[in-house]
Amino acid sequence: MQALIFDVDGTLADTESAHLHAFNAAFAEAGLDWHWDEALYARLLKVAGGKERLLHYWRIADPQEAEASGVSGVIDTVHAIKTRHYAARVRNGGLPLRPGIARLIDEAAEASIPVAIATTTTPANLDALLQGPFGPEWRSRFAAICDAGTTQTKKPAPDVYLDVLRQLGLQGADCMAFEDSANGLRAARAALVPTVVTPTAYTTEDSFDGALAVLPHLGDPHAPIPSTTTGQWPAWVDLDALRRWHRNALNEAAAV
Repeated sequence: MQALIFDVDGTLADTESAHLHAFNAAFAEAGLDWHWDEALYARLLKVAGGKERLLHYWRIADPQEAEASGVSGVIDTVHAIKTRHYAARVRNGGLPLRPGIARLIDEAAEASIPVAIATTTTPANLDALLQGPFGPEWRSRFAAICDAGTTQTKKPAPDVYLDVLRQLGLQGADCMAFEDSANGLRAARAALVPTVVTPTAYTTEDSFDGALAVLPHLGDPHAPIPSTTTGQWPAWVDLDALRRWHRNALNEAAAV
């Protein structure tokens, strides 16, 4: 196991409620009579990418209008407003990282294991979210960062993982990925990266066939993985556990 690769939204932090609030604030500011509740948003999350999600919903709400000229410009404007609202909500540590994330990234740094990001969220969203926990020089903590500014094709396509692997100079089997959704798992698996999944309330009903582990979160000594899960998994996930799971995954793949 030579590198760790993290998704962002839902994985590093439980961001989707903040994204939902920002979408609805953008709709109101733009004068659109749209409102997404949590149940609808959970379904819309099956469509990767904020702009793609907006167009998908528009085609449902008003198919004829969604095909009119100028729609892409409206979507760009609404998405920019949404990004502003999201950044204001999460900036300066307004949204904490999920349990185990900061600890595991620190453990990897101490062990000289590169850490990378594979996401298709925007660079602005990354800056807003990660400056709080890691400081203004947060990018220096990561050996590779691929996002919507570097990779246009969204998950479940593996493109963002393939881009990260090229930057790291590694094969998929050399790494471990962390995702929260079925689309993310499919993207990582398509790039042959063994994957641990930590779902959120928005993705808990997804299918995670092929994941090495499906856990509520990665756990910390002060916030352990719930006891209902620890019969099979440790109280928190550390590098030793990941190396063991990674080794087992490679052995199983070699036996097929």
